[in-house]
This record gives sequence, structure tokens and C-alpha cells, in this order.
Amino acid sequence: MAASALNDLIDVAVPMPVYRTYTYRVPREFDGAVEIGMRVLVPFKRRQVTAYVLGPGVPPPGTITAKPISDVLDGSPLFPGRMVPFLRWAADYYLHPIGEVIQTALPGGLTVEEQTLYRLTDAGRLALTVQRLDAVTDRVLRCMDPSGRRFAHLRREGGRDFSRARLNAWMAKGWVTHHTVLRSERIGPKTQRFVALLPIDENNVRLSPQRRKLVEFIRMQGPQPVAALKTVVPTAAGLVRAMIKDSQAVYEERTVYRDPLGAPINPDRAPELTREQRMAVETMGRAIGRGFETFLLSGVTGSGKTEVYLQLAAEALSQGRAVIVLVPEIALISQMERAFRARFGERIALLHSGLSEGERYDQWRRISRGEIRIAIGARSAVFAPFERIGLIIVDEEHDDSYKQEGALRYNARDLAVVRARMDGAPAVLGSATPSVQSAYNARFGKYRQVSLLERVDRRSLPEITVQDLTRFREEQGIRRFLTPTLLAAVTATLERGEQTLLFLNRRGFASALVCGACGQPLRCDRCDISLTYHRQINAYLCHHCGFSKSGASRCNRCGSSKIKRLGVGTERLEAEIQKRYPQARIARMDRDTTRRRGQMVKILKALRERRIDILVGTQMVAKGHDYPHITLVGIICADLSLSMPDFRAGERTFQILAQVAGRAGRGQTPGRVILQTYNPGHFSIEAARHQDYDAFYRQEIEFRKALGYPPFARMIQLRISGRDKKRTAAHARRLGDQCRQLIQADPACAGLDILGPIEAPLVRIADQFRWQLLVKGDGVQQLHSLVRELLFGQRSPGRTSEVTVAIDVDPLFLM
Repeated sequence: MAASALNDLIDVAVPMPVYRTYTYRVPREFDGAVEIGMRVLVPFKRRQVTAYVLGPGVPPPGTITAKPISDVLDGSPLFPGRMVPFLRWAADYYLHPIGEVIQTALPGGLTVEEQTLYRLTDAGRLALTVQRLDAVTDRVLRCMDPSGRRFAHLRREGGRDFSRARLNAWMAKGWVTHHTVLRSERIGPKTQRFVALLPIDENNVRLSPQRRKLVEFIRMQGPQPVAALKTVVPTAAGLVRAMIKDSQAVYEERTVYRDPLGAPINPDRAPELTREQRMAVETMGRAIGRGFETFLLSGVTGSGKTEVYLQLAAEALSQGRAVIVLVPEIALISQMERAFRARFGERIALLHSGLSEGERYDQWRRISRGEIRIAIGARSAVFAPFERIGLIIVDEEHDDSYKQEGALRYNARDLAVVRARMDGAPAVLGSATPSVQSAYNARFGKYRQVSLLERVDRRSLPEITVQDLTRFREEQGIRRFLTPTLLAAVTATLERGEQTLLFLNRRGFASALVCGACGQPLRCDRCDISLTYHRQINAYLCHHCGFSKSGASRCNRCGSSKIKRLGVGTERLEAEIQKRYPQARIARMDRDTTRRRGQMVKILKALRERRIDILVGTQMVAKGHDYPHITLVGIICADLSLSMPDFRAGERTFQILAQVAGRAGRGQTPGRVILQTYNPGHFSIEAARHQDYDAFYRQEIEFRKALGYPPFARMIQLRISGRDKKRTAAHARRLGDQCRQLIQADPACAGLDILGPIEAPLVRIADQFRWQLLVKGDGVQQLHSLVRELLFGQRSPGRTSEVTVAIDVDPLFLM
């Protein structure tokens, strides 16, 4: 029996919108088979559902009897027991059902319809043939068919004398194997047929030269798949069939891992560290193995933060501890993966949404089985099922992409700090432009700040020139953005054989579509926003709900076909640059060009190999990429994010401008940045121009303090949405009224403020009318208590199927 096996009552969570856990009974036939972190099948209301085992259960009150579980779906835990407090904390803090939190953490495709099936191996079939078995063993083994049988079916065949312990003994002997399948057949362990040798008496059997070659190869290398044997003997498939027929070989079904890693990476050696890097590694390295501490690693772009991460990871591994590395987007995972594989080989796992469900399932399993000690991924990697964590790294910690906007609206950066605290490990938050929240925490001692103020090899920061776009307002179309200064710089860069990056944070060809006959904007049929024209597919698209219509469509109001395509996006910028520089090799990197799997990596590889002269892109090109031959960065319009109705607009503008400017001059040649703006005097633009984070922070923090915004207050946003405009508005107002009444009735809530309810800035998206209500205050407990009482308490306005209320704790997006 496993040390952590549970044999009586168990506490489970179901992946459904319920905010409590449930107690079930473990029948005797499952003794020793249930552990924390496994999935079990349980009767829930009128159906069987998957549930996650969290620990021992509490006996139900009175005469209520706990229901028995129906089946055990895993042979080993999917996540370690020490993760349970972390998962419970996430559910409590983000006011989300615990079962759905676990479902979010686990690989996709592990659905209610899963079953654990048992089937006979070749060794089991041999035992049936040559061994004398007892009646129960003989009967149960013979009932197994190639597709596998559920435990319940085997139990019916075996009767009272059949037990889980007996089945485990058969698996230990190699007679039986088990695997998890889904009725939907979405994912499961991947198996492959290997060729294994049977005893061959070479004194009495003559082998052909080709067969002998295969036999010798398999003896040296062990059982091999046919594909591997074909590299030795091209006709291996036919030879293997003949060898099996002659009882010289057999097929063995083996579980294999799907490999998401790319081509092999040449190993590297750790370079000599700069004085600042060495001090950073020494300072943070001393914390590994000694308990929890959060470090804010603030380093200018190109200061070598990745090398610091690698050195810290090596220290954690040397102590037998695991490392989690978070990056904000899939585009950056490739670069971080290359760096870690070059240093640590293939001992890493990847966890991100760009993997297939099967690949992610296999990566998760390798971590949970202790085969891998480094996980690199986007925000969901914070849930990697490591048993003993030594270090958690959050690269580009300021990035909004760490905020999940699905059903569970968590911030992976914040969860990384919480998990590090629960595991007694240091957390390292790295950024050239730290979030205001993290900088505030560092200044007041909650985090420990470590700074890298110089680039590696003392390379200079790029020279930044500000171009005032108000001087070009009389120009038509895109010409107002392709200023003479920018074009002259692009020409000179091409002549020197260097690379240029042109940044415009708006995709598509034309972003403003107006009827030339009546002046009516061309709007989405499902949202209250304008469509964007995409010339490559000749369609008008909505960037919020995905609605599309043909590029030949007419005006909805007057029927005219004279649609004026105004504004500029990356597609139009690419076309114009290609027209002006026909000999240049130009590529575009935005959501449209990177939808297909592997396309982003392909573009970045071409950039690294200098097969691209000019790269046009959105914000995905601004984050953390290190390409030393980019010497010119052109920021087409720096003001797009400043116009957002959000108190973080200035912070986002400064961060993205500083980040994209940092792509220039990372090699031996000094870089130059041309920053084009209509607001050259805005403090975010000025701070980015001088690359002065402290100046930006000082002004931004005073603005936040005056208005009582984070980090001086905490916020919870309620998002109210529904298809009926009037009913949605009425429900939002009822929530607002009830919220104010609760605050007035409870002295503990006296310091809380209510903003709204008001219509969201984007009122209608995907035929859903949207309202929002902000609750703001200093105390986390008061905020959470108020929202719980408002939505789930006795005085709640109640729920309705026509209106949805979503909870967003610590919201980042107020649109």
C-alpha cells in the first residue's frame, strides 16, 4: 500500500460551478489504490463525473451515508499532495470553484468520459498458455480483449475473490498493462509497437545476413520500433513480420512520449559574468534552499537577465530541486527553451497552449513522475506538478499576458509568488520595465530589488529620436506615418546590411472603414465597434468576436459599395514598405501571420539567420527577443495605447515603448530608435525617450495615490453581461444597490468604495450587452467578504439564466 493511500472517506472536488468539496467512500476493492492528486469516478446527482482527490474526507452529519466512488481513473497521482493548499488558495482568492481551478491547471482533454482500461500483454498471454493459474486469475485474464477492460468489468468476472491488490500483482509481473482512454478519444498515453527478440538457437537456425544484422542491432540497443530498424535495414518491416512468424521476435506495446521539442540544440558553456550579473547570482543564489523570498530583478534591456536565470537554475538543480520558468507569450518560449536546452540538455518540459493536448499531457506526466526538473511555459506552467520546487522565475513580469481572461481570471505572476511562498522557495521577477505594483513592493521592502544597470559588454543603449507627427497631419494616408526621418534611416540601415524592426500595435490593412456615400462607419453586426479590413483575405473582420464579412460588402445603411478604407495596420505598413523597398526581404509578425503552429518560430529563425531585412510587427515583436543585427527600431505611432480609458494606459505605453526600443543595438553595432508620436510632451513618452524608469515611476505613483488606484487599493470587478439590454442593465443596477446596502449595514466595510455600475466602454461584444461594477478598498478580506455576500449570501439579488456575473479579482483590463 502506498504511504499516502486513502482507504476510508475522501474529500473530492468536481469540475463544475460549485464552491464546495464533497465526501465519498472508498470501497474495499479500491483499498490502496486511491491517493491525493488522482482522479476518481463518482456518482454526482444523476451521472458519473470525474472528481479530484484532495485528501481525507469529513464524515457526513447525522445518518447521511457517503456514496462510494465508482472507479479510480489513474494509476498514479496527476499532481502531488503538497499542491492542494496552493490550489485551494487560488480558488479562495479568485472566488472560483475549486474543481474548475484544478481543471484549469491540468492538461486539456481529461474529461468526464475518461476510463482506465486494463489489457493483457504478450507476457500475460504466455502465462495463460504455459502456467497453471487459479480459476479467478484464469477467468479474469481471459476476459481481457485487445481494446482493454474497465476494472468494474474485471470485478464482475472475478467475483468476490478478485481485488485491486491481485490486479496490481499482475501488473508487477508484466501480465497486464493499463491505460487511460477517453470516450471522446481526445488524448491518452501514446503507445508504439517495439520489436523484441525471442530466444534464438543460432546453432540450429540459419539467419540471413539481413536478419542477423537486425538481431545484432536489437541485442545491442534493446527493443526498437520498426522505424528505427529501417535505418539499419531498409526492408526491416518485411523481415520483422517473417521473424515473428518464425518465433524469433515479438511485438511489444510500449508507452512513448510525444516530443514537443524542436531540433537538437548545440550545448553551450556559461560565459564569464559581468560584475553586476555575478553579484545578482550570488545574492539570489544564496536564497535557494533557505526559504521563501521574492526578488525583483530589474535590468535594462540587453543586461543579461537570461544568463542570471540559467545560473540560478543550475544552483537549484544542484540541490535536487525543480525550477519553473514563466514567460508571458509562446513567442518567447522558443528563445528561452533554446537557452535552457543549450545549458541543461533535454531535461526540460514545455507547458503552453501551443502544444497539442497529447503533447501537453505527456509533458505533465513526465513532471509528475519526477522525470523532469525544469518546466518552461506560459502562465499555466505555474501549476506544473513538481514535488520539490527550488526556484520560480517570472520573466517580463510586467506583461499583461500573465493575466488569464478565461473563466478563472488568475494572474500567473501573483500565483508564482504564492506558490513559491508555500513551497519555501525564492521567486525571481525579472523585467526591464517592472510593473508599478512590483516596483512599489520593492521600494517598501516586500520584495528585494536586484538591479542590472548596464548592458553586457558595456554596449550602449540605443539613441532615441522623437518625431512629432503633428507636423505631418496634412499628409494623406500612410504617408503621415512614414516620415522622411524614418525612411532615410531605413534606407541607410539596408545599405549597411543591418536589420530593421518597424513596430505598429495594430494589425490588419485599414482600421477605419467609412461609407463614402452616407458617412456611416462599417460596424460589426454583433459588437458596437468598427470592423478592420484585411486585404490578404479580402474581408472585414471584428477583432473582438471574430465576425467577418466579404470585402465586397456594401454599406448597411444606404447600400453603397463605396467603402473608404482609412487608417493603417501592420498589413498595410508591410505592403507600403515592400513597395518602397522592392529588393528588401520583408516579413510581418502579428496574430494573422502566426496562427498556424510553428509559423512564429519560423519567422524568428529567419530573423536570427538574417534572411529578413525588415520585420513589421505588433507587440509580440517587442518582448524579450535578442537579435544582435537589429540596429534600427521604428515606432510608427506611440500613442495607440494612451487613448484607452484605463488608469494603466500610461504604464502600458511606457513599458511597450521601452521594451521595443530595447530591441535595437543588442550586438556590437550601436542602435537607433525613431519614436513617432502626436504627444511628445506626455510623461510616458518623455520617460521612454530618456529610458528613465524612475522618472516614470515617480509621476505615475503620485497619480495612482491621488486617485486611490492600485497599489494603494485593491479592486474586484464584477462583469455583468446578457443578451437582453434592459434586463442586463436592471440586474447590474440591482447589484449596485444591494452592494451599497451591504456596505452601509456592515461597519467592517466602511472603507470600501463602489464605482458604478456603468456600461462597459465596449458596450456590446458578441451580442452580449456589458456592464461593470468596481469594488475598491484597502482590505482584501473585506473586499472578498463583501463580494461573497453580494453574490452568494442570503441577501443576494439572486442568479438568472439570462444574465451572467463574472468575478475578476485584481482586474487588469477595464474595457
